[in-house]
Amino acid sequence: VVKESFRLHPPAPLLVPRKAEADIEVLGYLVPKDTQVLVNVWAMGRDPNVWDNPTKFEPERFLGKEIDVKGRDYEFTPFGAGRRICPGLPLAMRTVPLMLGSLLYSFDWKLPDGVVAEDLDMEETFGITLRKTKTLHAVPVKKRA
Repeated sequence: VVKESFRLHPPAPLLVPRKAEADIEVLGYLVPKDTQVLVNVWAMGRDPNVWDNPTKFEPERFLGKEIDVKGRDYEFTPFGAGRRICPGLPLAMRTVPLMLGSLLYSFDWKLPDGVVAEDLDMEETFGITLRKTKTLHAVPVKKRA
């Protein structure tokens, strides 16, 4: 669930800018040496050439696969790769499962009255980080013991 969440909603849409070390051709385009390059991990996580049903939340796509978040698998690099990998990676990989597990264990969840799941606007707004265009509201319901 955590990997699929990071695939669809990376911490930042673009990685730290890089510089091309040599002239290189990418998908038929020449990228000259010393060109500043931005890697769009948001688009990589939604690439239909890599992912089946790329916009659908399917956590099971990672079951039985050794794909990690440390930059070894270039189709899935929500925290970047190499020496410029996000220093927050270890913290995120410990706290996100803990927080998600705690919230799911402690509460049942429902939508506000009158809101239907099919009508939710899941579009995102780009910035330094991604956020929902319209705020998503979920109502926690205390579980009975």
